[in-house]
Amino acid sequence: MTKFDEATQAIRVDETTYDVCLDPGYSIGGPLNGGYLMAVVLRAVVDASPHDHPVSTAVQFLRAPVPGPARVRLERLKAGRTAAMTRATLIQDDTAYLDTLVTTATLGDTASQWAAQPLVAMPPIEDCVALPEPKPESNMTLNAQMEMRFDPPSIGWLTGEPSGRPESRAYFRMAEPQEPDPFVLALAVDALPPVVFSAGSRGWAPTVELTWHLRALPAPGWLTVIGQGRLIRDGWFDEDVEVWDSEGNLVAQSRQLARLGRG
Repeated sequence: MTKFDEATQAIRVDETTYDVCLDPGYSIGGPLNGGYLMAVVLRAVVDASPHDHPVSTAVQFLRAPVPGPARVRLERLKAGRTAAMTRATLIQDDTAYLDTLVTTATLGDTASQWAAQPLVAMPPIEDCVALPEPKPESNMTLNAQMEMRFDPPSIGWLTGEPSGRPESRAYFRMAEPQEPDPFVLALAVDALPPVVFSAGSRGWAPTVELTWHLRALPAPGWLTVIGQGRLIRDGWFDEDVEVWDSEGNLVAQSRQLARLGRG
């Protein structure tokens, strides 16, 4: 079992309840990363489902949980031959923190009938760069759990030269050797710095709602994560993310709505 598998483990209590322990290693300056929290919830949903893969996940982030014991409460809405639908709630101290609707199915390894190309061509990985190591007092423990190599124009905000467009692009893999799977993809779709950084905004930008789709099972190797926004207005912004695997397959798509950062 890898560190990530252990950090997202869900232990069955009964057919509707799973115990989990939220790991402090996935913090972004205090709050736990939303993709990590989704992976925890999805472990419980998939374990209880007759199907193997979380093909659609919609999450309302009600409030930010803290590291430590929590529970996932399941409500089965439908269980069909090709898909099952479950409502899953992450609960800590009798308070709901995430409210999630998940559709599970079982994906195969069939070839795509039609597939688009990435919206942006990434440079070779050797031409991409890592973000500077965070200061210990920043409590950015998430960075140690994954490796990311960024397309330099999409992190110009680091040197005070944002591109002026809401965008973020990087190669992604886990820091500990682990091939990507649907739970790693849940982390990947929420791993980029907020796209509004490149539009000139800074500060924590909390996600309010995120929906993501598992489109195919990823091949081994680096993932390519491409994020962009369409509108920043009235203190809100959107962020669309595509995740492509090492063989050029689109394996995940997400859209989130978030509050504009302060700071």
